Parts: sequence; C-alpha cells; structure tokens
Amino acid sequence: MNHLDRLEAQSVYILREAFNRIEKLAMLWSLGKDSNVMVWLAKKAFFGHVPFPVMHIDTEKKFPEMYAFRDRYAQEWNLSLIADKCPPVEEVDQTLPPAARSAARKTLGLRNAIERYGFNGIIAGIRRDEEAVRSKERVFSPRGESGQWDFRDQPPEFWDYFNTDLPPGTHLRVHPLLHWTEMDIWRYIAREKIPMVELYFARNGKRYRSLGDQDITFPIDSKASTIEEIIIELEQTRAPERAGRAMDRETEDAFERLRAAGYM
Repeated sequence: MNHLDRLEAQSVYILREAFNRIEKLAMLWSLGKDSNVMVWLAKKAFFGHVPFPVMHIDTEKKFPEMYAFRDRYAQEWNLSLIADKCPPVEEVDQTLPPAARSAARKTLGLRNAIERYGFNGIIAGIRRDEEAVRSKERVFSPRGESGQWDFRDQPPEFWDYFNTDLPPGTHLRVHPLLHWTEMDIWRYIAREKIPMVELYFARNGKRYRSLGDQDITFPIDSKASTIEEIIIELEQTRAPERAGRAMDRETEDAFERLRAAGYM
C-alpha cells in the first residue's frame, strides 16, 4: 500500500465504524474539496451508495458555482440531501468580529438541524493541519447538549479505539479526514479524478484555495488551472491554506470561540 492507500483505508474504517456504532448519522457537505473527498470515500466505504443523509447548512451566501455543483452531484451521486438554511446573523453572538459572526450562523444552523432530525452523530471533513485549534481534535469527538466542544478535555484514542458510549443529550462529531493534509487531499483528487467546484482553478490569474461565503472568502494570485498545477503550487508555497478567509484575520480567539461553541 502506498501513502494514499493507507489514508483511504483509515478513513473507510472510520466511516464504517461510525455507521455501525451511531444510531442516526449525517455527513456535512460544504461543497469544498475536503467534503467532496469525504463523500467520495463514503461511496467507496459503502460500495457506491452513501447510506446516510448529506447535509448542507446553507448561509445563502455561497458562490453560484457551488450551488450548481451541489445540485448536479447530489443527483449524480444519488445523495440524500438535506439543505437547511441558517438563522439570520442577528441571532448569533454580537460580540464576535463580523466575519466570525457570519460563520457562527452555520453553528446555529447545524444545532437546529441536529435537533430537528435527531442526529446522534455528524461526520465532518476537518483536518488537523488546517487550523491550530483543529489540531486538538479527536476522530470521534463528543459534544455537549448545545454542540459545545471542550478542547481542554478530549478522550484518548489508543489503537483506533473510539469511544461511542456517551451520556444522554450529547452527540459525536466524526472526523475521517483528520489525519490528511491539504497536499494529500489534492493528490487523492488527482488519483481518483474527483469532481471539484471550478473556483479552485485559476482564471485571470486568481483562484480560490479555500471556499466559503462570497463576502468573507477571497481568491489568491495563482496560475494553477489544473490539479497537477495546484499540487506543484502547493509544493512551493508557505502561505497558509486559509489565507483567503476573512475570519482567520480577525481577533486571535475568534476561531477558538467558534469551535468551542460547536462550529464545524
């Protein structure tokens, strides 16, 4: 097995463990590169069929290309899609900076969806290398009744033993891509020929390295118009992956506050 084979096998194992051990399960689908890889892995894990709903928590502020991608591939991949809209920004913590306040809408939207559909577990496509706070995560991560995350008190996970025995009122976040890197993601996309939103590929000297809402996500300078060129570009850059996200430029504790409150 090569490196990508090992990553794939570990993620497939995590997805099957989650499906076998969690009663009501859903997968978050943000339409970005990581969540598209995650859906692809789920199709592999379950022989071409994703056996749980995929959920897009919609801020109604995504790029038109992202909505077009969602509508096309939800049908082509035969996904059971839940597309719920987020509460208005007035309902979130007004002490957060503006971009983080916008992102916090997704936290409330997810919390509402978990309550509405009764999910015990949510599969999310975060990676440890993506952001400092996420490096503290576990593969099976318990959440409190309101979705809050105690990053100072995480359960051990020795020998791939995942704890699913939780008190009533709590639920689990499952992270099958936690051990991947951005470079792993793109090399796997290249190998598997996984479709991606066209905004990742350079047009007129710009492309998006990370996708979010239109008003808080900005492109980078780039000439990489193919997956192979993106991989070469990543081998040569030192800029952080989320450099185009406005939220990451705000106050130092904003992301930690969002994650502790249940942000994806």
